[in-house]
Amino acid sequence: MKEPGSRWPFDSPEHRLIEKYIRVTRLHRSVIEHRLEGTGVYRSQHQILMFASHNPNVSQKDLAEMYGVSGATMAVSLKKLEKGGYINRLVDQHDNRCNQICITEKGRKVVEESVLIFQRLERCMFEGFSEHDMDVLGNLLDRIYGNLDQDLKDGPIETEHGPIEAGHNPIETEREEN
Repeated sequence: MKEPGSRWPFDSPEHRLIEKYIRVTRLHRSVIEHRLEGTGVYRSQHQILMFASHNPNVSQKDLAEMYGVSGATMAVSLKKLEKGGYINRLVDQHDNRCNQICITEKGRKVVEESVLIFQRLERCMFEGFSEHDMDVLGNLLDRIYGNLDQDLKDGPIETEHGPIEAGHNPIETEREEN
């Protein structure tokens, strides 16, 4: 039970804003996934198609690096897109170890439909926003990003149990030692 006058650690204006932000991003993702269902590709595959449509003959390796996934993970996604007839993989003429990704006509149609879906979603999201509102929101999001980026660079958080490092819980370590 809370003591009178004490605040629950997650009952703050900051936390309420974080919760709103998370709800917005989850709803945005759900709307995208719902709208893209009719295109026949999943969201991550869709991102690959969009990029490949604007970067003809992009390599499989470059796609993996761009999306921060392993070559094997990218190969699985590309295999599904190829099997569905959305892309072709061609061996690079200059390096037989590399595949170039070429979007097919079927893939182009998905991209065209998707552009319309995204344009509609953008109009919906920012309905009633002025140019000034958009600038302010953009600046605020940039500041939040900068703050989080700096926090990552700052290193571990000091607690009474010792520093909390990424992937390490000092409380669990203390229990294991006892």
